[in-house]
Amino acid sequence: MIAGVDEAGRGPLAGPVVAAAVILCAEGIAGLNDSKKLSAPRRELLFAQINARCTVGVGMASVEEIDRLNILWATMLAMERAVAALGVAVSEVLVDGNRCPKWRWPSRAIIGGDAIEPCISAASIIAKVTRDRMMIEADRVHPGYGWASNKGYGAAVHMAALERLGPTPMHRRSFAPVARAFLLQSSVG
Repeated sequence: MIAGVDEAGRGPLAGPVVAAAVILCAEGIAGLNDSKKLSAPRRELLFAQINARCTVGVGMASVEEIDRLNILWATMLAMERAVAALGVAVSEVLVDGNRCPKWRWPSRAIIGGDAIEPCISAASIIAKVTRDRMMIEADRVHPGYGWASNKGYGAAVHMAALERLGPTPMHRRSFAPVARAFLLQSSVG
């Protein structure tokens, strides 16, 4: 019962950070890799296979939690929630990165683990597709920022909209470009 854990959304200016935990099925899933190395259609196909055949838990930390805790600790909270959401006892958790949350499960941090440990690769795919879908929906609610394509990262269209339209409730106030936009908005309004 080894679970792999990865996150998506540490660097964007908007949206939650999403973590996933996956315990692979006995027969495994063919074609797993770091989600960033896979095409969107391939990620979607693997997402469906992983959800259908493996034990999956997803955890998030909200924009408010990111601003209150900082992005590192919000990420750790999302990871803890993801492992808890598995709903089963795990013997070990393999975490992509250089540190593990302070939690009750035995764990190891593996730098580049999303490319070398299949269970972490699966978690990477679940986290990325889940968050990408959330940002595509957020783009419908807050048009103009380009979130369907940039997923909340600081792309030119997003930065221009932040200046032109101002920040939304989805924006992370603790991130410098958003904090500047809030200051500009409050000084104008």
